[in-house]
Amino acid sequence: MTLQAARRPEGRILLTARWLVGHRNSRHILIENGEIVFEDGAVVFTGHNFAGEVARRIDYGNALIGPGFVDLDALSDLDTTILAYDNQPAWKKGRVWPRFYLDAGPYEMYSRDELAFQKKHAFATLIRNGITTALPIASLFYREWGETPEEFGDAAEAAAALGLRAYLGPAYRTGNQVVEADGRITTHYDEARGLKELDAAVAFCERFEGAAGGLIRTMLAPDRIETSTAELLKRTAAAGRSLGVPVRLHCCQSKIEYELVLAQHGMSPPEWLEKLGFLNERTLLPHGTYVSGSKHIARPGRDLEIIRDAGSTIVHCPLVSGRHGNAIDHFGRYRALGLKIGMGTDTSPPDMIMNLQVGMILARVMAGNATDVRSEDYYDAATIGGADALGRPDLGRLQPGSRADITVFDLDRPHLGQVIDPIQTMLLAGHGRDFSTVIIDGRFVMEDRIIPEIDEAADKKRAQAQFEGVMARYPERTHGHPPMSEIFSSSYPIARKEAAA
Repeated sequence: MTLQAARRPEGRILLTARWLVGHRNSRHILIENGEIVFEDGAVVFTGHNFAGEVARRIDYGNALIGPGFVDLDALSDLDTTILAYDNQPAWKKGRVWPRFYLDAGPYEMYSRDELAFQKKHAFATLIRNGITTALPIASLFYREWGETPEEFGDAAEAAAALGLRAYLGPAYRTGNQVVEADGRITTHYDEARGLKELDAAVAFCERFEGAAGGLIRTMLAPDRIETSTAELLKRTAAAGRSLGVPVRLHCCQSKIEYELVLAQHGMSPPEWLEKLGFLNERTLLPHGTYVSGSKHIARPGRDLEIIRDAGSTIVHCPLVSGRHGNAIDHFGRYRALGLKIGMGTDTSPPDMIMNLQVGMILARVMAGNATDVRSEDYYDAATIGGADALGRPDLGRLQPGSRADITVFDLDRPHLGQVIDPIQTMLLAGHGRDFSTVIIDGRFVMEDRIIPEIDEAADKKRAQAQFEGVMARYPERTHGHPPMSEIFSSSYPIARKEAAA
């Protein structure tokens, strides 16, 4: 398949604004009344008083020009995690397959066309939130088993058409959590199926790596550690090294997961991964919350040190974790230990700024002080941290030679109040919807909040209808078959208009 991204504008383009996030001596700097010039998808200048010829000049006024966010766990779904916001526990609410559903044969709850729509809809939403590089994540709860190469071929087409920089690869697994009739949570395995899906994912990587002029890259995505067998993880690690692609595995994200791995292997998740030779500098591990020696896990151990020493990256997703009463313990401690940290949104809305804000608050609460972490630490994680995790020194920063992945954050929005510092103001009062313009690889993919050929209102309406369709099927795969009204509680009693006699 030959994917074509839109043509870049010709000639050098100069942008200027009240503030510019440049990059010098391996760190971000703020350039007041700065200029950035790019051509043919690459940055050629940052600073003041560019002396060369330019084809176009744009002054964004009271704004912050910065690098695009790198989202290592980017929502590409109509997010089912929001259904759990006030509806727990998961095994009673259809978020863990009951034995009867597994025995009857799980089935796809979305058509291929619906899956293609949700990818395109989600990718456009990522762009609206200033995310320029995305590694998609979606739920497998409503899937027959794993994701398919066909749907990710459609995802590649959507990303190329929108101009999003994406690392794509279908999620696969050899197992699944199951609720037994008595309420116990166990694990069901079908290793042959999972290994076949791994082979298909490898073939996808070989076919799509570098497509659309390099906008489309690939990754391997075994879904979760507790739904993976040792053979799947060992073969995945070997394939990742051979292909030279990142490998993402959700790990240390819940107490149930941690205890299942301990019970099955006699080791913590990081200890088991270390034994299998799974970890290296291209390994991405969302969420890194339940680890030895933390407030969540009393068991002594070296979980964080194992991850650090392997050079792997923890993908920090504070918003989705905080919604369910969890937080890493804590960002400042992880950073002091020398861990590599990138950011992921992993839920709806995929608002990276909101994630940084929630992360800052949780980090300070968990640390018990407001001095261990500052705004720039989280901004670094969302830009430099994500880029470095992918081995991409040309992303996540704006300096000559980097790719022209650029965002414009409007500082004139009334709700922002008084600007003390552009980054601090962003993390105090900003939203993803405060980005007015997004440029990826030198292409203007959003201007004045408008993405070409996307009807936001129509897409929202279709997304809602599709989402409600999946909600209606929840009783089919929920323990005990409770009605929808029991699975999804209402905040207050609902008074509905009675039909006329």
